Amino acid sequence: MADARDPLTHFDPAGQARMVDVGAKPATDRMARAAGSIVMAAETLAVIAAGSAAKGDVLGIARIAAIMGAKRTADLIPLCHPLPLTSITVEFAVDTARSCVDCTVTVQTRGPTGVEMEALMAVQVGLLTIYDMCKAVDRGMTIGAVRLLEKRGGASGTWLAV
Repeated sequence: MADARDPLTHFDPAGQARMVDVGAKPATDRMARAAGSIVMAAETLAVIAAGSAAKGDVLGIARIAAIMGAKRTADLIPLCHPLPLTSITVEFAVDTARSCVDCTVTVQTRGPTGVEMEALMAVQVGLLTIYDMCKAVDRGMTIGAVRLLEKRGGASGTWLAV
């Protein structure tokens, strides 16, 4: 866990926002895995699981949206570096006991900075796409528990959620 005294790297000594200079950092293999869930009515989940939604294959479209979200992270998060992503894997799991869809995304690159934001963005965009495709029948869906599960690479090494 970060110490509250650690400097926030996106601010210069005067407190002004800045994009961190990663120019001198070596390119290394980087990986981040993130997850989240969308909880919904059992009837909505049944439609998704059966693939019978009026708008089409909800999880297939959400998978493409998640990939696009990872690729566009630097366009939406002001101080993120645009990165050449080498791999994006999106997995959905339908959980009838919890009446939800879980989304897990793994993003990889070889570069001077990590891909945590890309993995987190992909999860959010994938879950938002499920919401968008199903909102006509269930406006009460709840997106939550979005979190980083793991990151590997770079000077800080490996981090695993507990």
